[in-house]
Amino acid sequence: MTRHADRPSGVRLTVAPACADHTGALVPRRRTLEGFTDAVSQSDGVALGDLDPITALRVQTENTLYEITVARPSCAMLLVRGGRFFPKATEVRFGGSSYGGSCLKLEWFGVGLHMEFHYDGSWIVTSPIRSLEVLDASALPGPF
Repeated sequence: MTRHADRPSGVRLTVAPACADHTGALVPRRRTLEGFTDAVSQSDGVALGDLDPITALRVQTENTLYEITVARPSCAMLLVRGGRFFPKATEVRFGGSSYGGSCLKLEWFGVGLHMEFHYDGSWIVTSPIRSLEVLDASALPGPF
């Protein structure tokens, strides 16, 4: 089951008009493996594996500001706060980023892509990331 973190509780579905690409296919290019790979390689972002434990991130999606702390990068475990599913810091497993389809760049925070978290037996999918900030350790609360 997939739950969308940034959608109102009411169900709202929209149908995008199908359009053919240069190959005549009715699938948008970014929804193909080759198109997804090309698009993700051109997006700004950061790999979870490049972050140290206790690194803090501030991620603004279209609808929500998330405060994320890297708990155990080797296990893809994060503490996430923000949105209706995470009103307080909650431990989740980070899957990666996608365009909301079946292709997922594992353990990657990508600007323009949706974050996907595994929590409480299902996947939580955010709206697309607008901005991503890796916070300096001096920005973290601590002893003075």
